Amino acid sequence: MDRIGRYEFMAEPFHCDFSGRLFMGHLGNHMLNAADFHSTERGFGMKRLMQMQRSWVLSRLAIEVVDMPQQYEHFQVDTWVESAMRFFTSRNFAVLGSDGHVYGYGRSIWAMIDTDTRQPTDILAIDNGAISEWIVADRDCPIQKGGRVRMKGEAAPIRTIDTYYNDVDINGHINSVKYIEHVLDLWPLSWYKSHRIQRLEIAYVAEAHAGERLTFYKEDTDDGTANIRISKDGDVEVARVCVRFK
Repeated sequence: MDRIGRYEFMAEPFHCDFSGRLFMGHLGNHMLNAADFHSTERGFGMKRLMQMQRSWVLSRLAIEVVDMPQQYEHFQVDTWVESAMRFFTSRNFAVLGSDGHVYGYGRSIWAMIDTDTRQPTDILAIDNGAISEWIVADRDCPIQKGGRVRMKGEAAPIRTIDTYYNDVDINGHINSVKYIEHVLDLWPLSWYKSHRIQRLEIAYVAEAHAGERLTFYKEDTDDGTANIRISKDGDVEVARVCVRFK
């Protein structure tokens, strides 16, 4: 089996925004699905890990796009493991059209947790480190790795939301992509008529669960990016996000 996985998707019309292009959140979902398909086929996927009281959790995700697939367009997500260490593994993505057109790339960092203790556990202890056999060292991912999202202490809260059933994923916490969708809702529809997302990166700090309230703090920078801090129940930070528009 090839070390690189390739998975076909279509930009379904109800997954597209008012411009007829795929929502960023749905692109993120397709990337995470590709990651799960790839790991499952190679013996270290979620279904098997759950039987061992283990699970993958996303720690960081960076997506950079030139443009987005339009409704009904078929595209593919390539994914591969770039490195694997004891507590973290890095996985990359390429989003390509059927004609080879490059829509964008993604970089991600994952941890493996014990589902009982919710603490990080040794990735290399699974099948004597078999994940290392799938590392791809010779395929480039030409976007920057996610960095630390730095914010000043005086960033003002701009929105607080409640969380519900539809926010929760198989791990029992707020879904990784739901954070992205809630962040992108901080800008009005009129903003997206003259701007498009060029790069989005998110770092997950702590888990949040259904019923907990999320507060969003936003800070604009001189270079046109926006940094957002998300906290739960007032003061416990759960994620930081950086969004760059064009």
